[in-house]
Amino acid sequence: MLQRLYIHNFRCLENFELPIKGISSALLIGKNGVGKSTIASALEVLQSIGRGINRMRELEHLKLISPKDFARGRSDVPIRVEIEVLLDDKLYKYVLALELPEKFKELRVSEEQLLVSGDPIYSRKEAKVTLHNSSQNREAQFLVDWHLVALPVIQEQSETDPLRIFKTWLAHMIILAPIPSLMTGDSNGDTLEPKRDGSNFGEWFSGLLSRYPAAYTGVVQYLREVMPDIKDFLNELIGKDSKSMIVRFQEKNANLSVDFEALSDGEKCFFLCSVVLAANESYGPLFCFWDEPDNYLAISEVGHFLTSLRRSFRNVGQILVTSHNPEAIRKFSNENTFVLDRKSHLEPTLIRLLSEMSVQGDLADALIRGDIEL
Repeated sequence: MLQRLYIHNFRCLENFELPIKGISSALLIGKNGVGKSTIASALEVLQSIGRGINRMRELEHLKLISPKDFARGRSDVPIRVEIEVLLDDKLYKYVLALELPEKFKELRVSEEQLLVSGDPIYSRKEAKVTLHNSSQNREAQFLVDWHLVALPVIQEQSETDPLRIFKTWLAHMIILAPIPSLMTGDSNGDTLEPKRDGSNFGEWFSGLLSRYPAAYTGVVQYLREVMPDIKDFLNELIGKDSKSMIVRFQEKNANLSVDFEALSDGEKCFFLCSVVLAANESYGPLFCFWDEPDNYLAISEVGHFLTSLRRSFRNVGQILVTSHNPEAIRKFSNENTFVLDRKSHLEPTLIRLLSEMSVQGDLADALIRGDIEL
């Protein structure tokens, strides 16, 4: 589980710390522009590094981070991200600091470190990387391009290598802000690494079912809760390596087959939710950040949607969501709701747990009135 996330000098986040230790599901609320989606962007940088992308220029090309992301243009202070994750009862801490020297156009790494239970696995200062082997009480050093992140470069020694365990966790993070119009049921391959906008949903769905066939049962079970007339779905071959999803509905003696792409935006989100739940059960525990999961849903559907997500991650994995929807907000308690506030664009974002604040009356009504401030 994610224990702590620290972000400094990245867009609107300065000396920002999200303490989420022991919280299986949490909600981030606040006005537009306070940094909720920026948290997702910082996590996506780490996710991409776990997936093997290590060149600063490539991360910039993917629009994940750029020299323009220094808070208020303060490039004299490094962008710094720290993440602490509990995996198999061991605390993994990863630190990454990025700088932009004068006249440079590309970010470069000034500091990097991975520790497990307080013991360094490797550390880096500028171009020099030091590998630590505590069992043999020795070190090894090598140089790496300043514009490359070292984590994907260092060779793993075994399946149980802490480097492999941590990189796999990062790579399997689910970070979502889906755009249903980009979601199709078509796939030209398999993956367990969904994209933020959901545009590779077909590949993710196909990868889940091909590697974990038992996940089919869980997917259908959830879908029948929200779409009672669904019969099943088929992932049909339409070419040598291509598949397309067909959804079949049944009511009494009538049958209807629909291409996944023809489903409504909300129905596509139901499918996406079913795969999130099945993935967490199949190859979790996973960490999921879902930016406004209530988008595209009818008001009557929001409550069940959020409840299903929270229930699934209660014992396995962890989920963090953002929302402006009163029905979604009411599904969380004061103990797992974080309030973000920013007085102006010239000031950094502040964060507090709702249980530490005094709110009169209904939280959703207070947010509508604009009465929630730190």
